[in-house]
Amino acid sequence: YSKYSKHIGHVILAIKDPYSYSSEVGQGLGTPFSSYGEGRITGVRVWETNNNYYYYYYYYNYNSNNYISGLQLRYGSNWSPVFGGEGGLKQEIELFNDEAIVEVSGKYNPADYICYLVLTTNMGRTLSAGMPNQVSFNFYPDNMGNELRLLSGRINGAGITSIGAHWGLVDMEGAGNSSIGAHWGLLDMEGAGNSTLETALETVTPIF
Repeated sequence: YSKYSKHIGHVILAIKDPYSYSSEVGQGLGTPFSSYGEGRITGVRVWETNNNYYYYYYYYNYNSNNYISGLQLRYGSNWSPVFGGEGGLKQEIELFNDEAIVEVSGKYNPADYICYLVLTTNMGRTLSAGMPNQVSFNFYPDNMGNELRLLSGRINGAGITSIGAHWGLVDMEGAGNSSIGAHWGLLDMEGAGNSTLETALETVTPIF
């Protein structure tokens, strides 16, 4: 349990931190990004660039160079900015009511980009983009009942060079459902107003 507690009447509530972070994987060069928005994630778009034809033309054999060029998350009814580019083929999923993303997995090339990205929901549906080549990664929340709150990482002019996942609760004891609060591990019990909890802000800087 967290070292923090809050007095409500004569009761002291110990608060377990609902936040966890799956550390970034990938080359990690370029500009940092972090998705943001109010409410639960309700949709995801992912763009993949397919360069198979380029390698086939010059080397006369199949040598895949697919990678993730951009991504976008919808919070409630509002789409975030596109992180990366919109080049290539777009894959998209809209989540049902009470559906949440509970796993982020894929593969990355240590020399350049995220090659393959798979988002899995608590209803067993998946969105996948890219080609399953290179080094595997699997992200899960540390705490039962948590879901994906935001994605962060780095981008360059062509695609996503690294990615990490942040997990938390959408709404806890009237705390609201801001993804920014969940990202920082901020909790306001019983809708009591200003929280006395200390927060630790991640070093990733959102792009506004």
